Amino acid sequence: MPTELSPVVLRDSLANPAPLGLFGFGMTTVLLNLHNAGFYEMNAMILSMGLFYGGTAQVIAGIMEYKKNNTFGMTAFISYGFFWISLAGLIFMAKWGWVTATPGTALVAYLIIWGIFTLLLFFGTLRINKALQIVFGSLTILFFLLAVGDATKNESITRFAGYEGIICGGSAIYTGIANLLNEVYGYTILPLGPVRK
Repeated sequence: MPTELSPVVLRDSLANPAPLGLFGFGMTTVLLNLHNAGFYEMNAMILSMGLFYGGTAQVIAGIMEYKKNNTFGMTAFISYGFFWISLAGLIFMAKWGWVTATPGTALVAYLIIWGIFTLLLFFGTLRINKALQIVFGSLTILFFLLAVGDATKNESITRFAGYEGIICGGSAIYTGIANLLNEVYGYTILPLGPVRK
C-alpha cells in the first residue's frame, strides 16, 4: 500500500543583499555629490569608491538578488553598479589617452538617459515602500539637475544638484541600515514606509 509523501519545504538560505547594494550606492553618491556641491575636486577617492564599492559591490548585490528571484533588485543594483564603473571609465579612458574626452553634450545625453532609466524604475518602487520611492525619486531629480547644470554650464545648478545628491545618497544609506537592522532585530527599528498593495 503506497504511503503519502510529505512535500519538502525549501527555505531561502541566502543573505539579503539589499543593504550591501544600498550602502554601495548611497555612500558613493554622497562622496561624489560632496564634490558636485563644491567641497573638493574630483579625486582618486571618488573614482576608487565608484569602481569598487559603488560599482563592484552593487554588481555583486544584484547577482545575489537574481538568486533570490528579485527582478527589481537585480536590475537596479547591477545597472547602477555598472553606472559607477562606466562613470570611472569615462574619466580614466580619456586620461589614459584611449579615447577623446567626453564632450559636454555627450555627458548631458549620458545623464539624461540615466535619468529616464531611473524614472522608469521609480514607478516600480510604488509597489515596494516609501523609503525606496524617496531614493529613486531624488535620484531621478539628481540626474536631470546634473544634466541641466552641464548643458547650461551653470555652476549654481550643479552645486544645488550636489546638495540634492547628498540627500539622495543619505536616503539610500538610511534604507540600507533600516533593511539591515529590521532584519537583525526581527521587528521595525527604522520604518521603511508602508508597502502599497
